[in-house]
Amino acid sequence: MFLATFRRSSGCGKIIRCGPEPLKLPRLGSEPVLRRPIESPAMVVLAFPMNQLPRVPDLTAQRDAIKKLDFLVGKWAGEARLLRGPAEWVELLQTEEAQFKLDGLIVVIEGVGRTKAAGQPLLQAFGIISYDDENGTYHLRAFNDGRYLETSLKLLELGKGMTWGFVLGEIRTNSILRINERGEWTESAEIAIGLQPPKRLLELTVSRQK
Repeated sequence: MFLATFRRSSGCGKIIRCGPEPLKLPRLGSEPVLRRPIESPAMVVLAFPMNQLPRVPDLTAQRDAIKKLDFLVGKWAGEARLLRGPAEWVELLQTEEAQFKLDGLIVVIEGVGRTKAAGQPLLQAFGIISYDDENGTYHLRAFNDGRYLETSLKLLELGKGMTWGFVLGEIRTNSILRINERGEWTESAEIAIGLQPPKRLLELTVSRQK
């Protein structure tokens, strides 16, 4: 898209002339008045105060941090339970797929849960995990049902897993993902509204597919 925009702005049109054009020097009396030289982008950057230039990210640190999530990468399938009402649980056939993207700078995860009875997609979510090397923190942006939320994410100190939570008004969620001793991806989530005690929202167990 950026390339297309650049081409439109630099192509032939009513404002920008195409092709070479002889240099014309306006005169004041009998002495020519030289035009001010056009500054190139490189000259502008050099003239810009160095302490105001954008920080250059440490790509090696980002890749090293994202590589710690390699326990998620692959295709997974299994089952899940989702709370749909005060006491209504729906049984799902669940799939998860995680991949490294941007040469190892991010991990993307797509999860789809289909009802066991009719095979209809009920739970569809897409997440992007990145790492901020300046602050040393992981970030998660999750998309679901036409909305998205952003939050920080922490790796578990023991074993392979991570935890995160979202806050939306009076609604708070907390999720924990672990790879158990059998190599299964397990995930549980709780939801709390206002001063009410937390309730279990999601239970998930999927196995890696060969």
